[in-house]
Amino acid sequence: MLSRHLSGKLQATIAQVPVVALLGARQVGKTTLAKAVAKDLNSIYLDLEAPEDLLKLSDPTSFLSAHADKLVILDEIQRSPELFPVLRGLVDKNRESGRRAGQFLLLGSASMELMRQSSESLAGRISYIEMGGLNVVEAGSGQGDRQNLWLRGGFPDSYLSVDDESAMDWLENLIRTYLERDIPQMGFRVPAVRLRRLWTMMAHLQGETVNYTKLASNLEVDAKTVSNYLDILTDLLLVRRLEPWHANVKKRLVKSPRYYVRDSGILHRLLGIESHDGLLSNPVLGKSWEGFVIENIHSVLPNRARTRFYRTASGAEVDLVITLPSSEIWAVEIKHGVAPKIGKHYSQTCEDVGATRKYILYGGTDEFLVGNDVRVISLEGFMGKLNSG
Repeated sequence: MLSRHLSGKLQATIAQVPVVALLGARQVGKTTLAKAVAKDLNSIYLDLEAPEDLLKLSDPTSFLSAHADKLVILDEIQRSPELFPVLRGLVDKNRESGRRAGQFLLLGSASMELMRQSSESLAGRISYIEMGGLNVVEAGSGQGDRQNLWLRGGFPDSYLSVDDESAMDWLENLIRTYLERDIPQMGFRVPAVRLRRLWTMMAHLQGETVNYTKLASNLEVDAKTVSNYLDILTDLLLVRRLEPWHANVKKRLVKSPRYYVRDSGILHRLLGIESHDGLLSNPVLGKSWEGFVIENIHSVLPNRARTRFYRTASGAEVDLVITLPSSEIWAVEIKHGVAPKIGKHYSQTCEDVGATRKYILYGGTDEFLVGNDVRVISLEGFMGKLNSG
């Protein structure tokens, strides 16, 4: 099994709070990680999509009370939202008997409804951890490893496929499963064909702000419906909404969010990109790399860090503005090439956002300074700096 960056964080959180929710897209590796972390603990695993496990929970209070000394792992928790009030009572009862942490580990394909219900029922008792796909550190250090990860995406079964064709077949099946089964089962009434068209449109608009009215016209719906559809894809951790940076600077700033298809493999499948050579010759190359880098960075961000982008109406921009818990602000410009150039407005835009560190993250492997304060660095090197603070 590939080692996952979140393993230590998940173990530590289980030891500190009564309920941990590990949230992420389907097939991203939540169950594998949860079982690996729990193998040395007194634990029990229940899959809420399995009829036999659902039968055990026909009287949930009695069953779960009988296992009050264990870490209870509940997979696909969004299938049984009626369990949240039950869990609250059991957590409080266990607390009274002196057991304050490590009671429940909830696994779920994140959705707005899941977050709302768990937050209301388990307020003050639950901690959330978001799990993405494999990142470049987890996948391996070779150039071929990074190329495969970028093309095939971070879903383990896709990345580990025997070849690119098999990976794309797997991703196509995942996309269809989401559209035809998972999203309807979560209560969203959206025509699968229409939602796929929107998802594909978003792939073509990777890393851009979007015109809801134009998208609505192409889909033959209204702008509010398009906004609702994008909320669904965002809540399910399939699309990332990156909000703009704004403050009282005397410049006209872009105030609309940017959207990224989060998994690069899904992005490429939606666009019909089947190979690394095909990717290198596709107009989406730069934005695909940008989204890939942004997802890798988010996989190692410390708790409470915030990310935004900065862009003026005249086009001056910073791709990623990271505000760390220490209040440091890192300005990150993302370039695919190995000979990156600094835009003429870069220093000023960094000053606008109050950057304390300035980085150009590029496709090479070396690390060096440009001028006195701009550091050119690889993706892996930058992730290492985030991990070390």
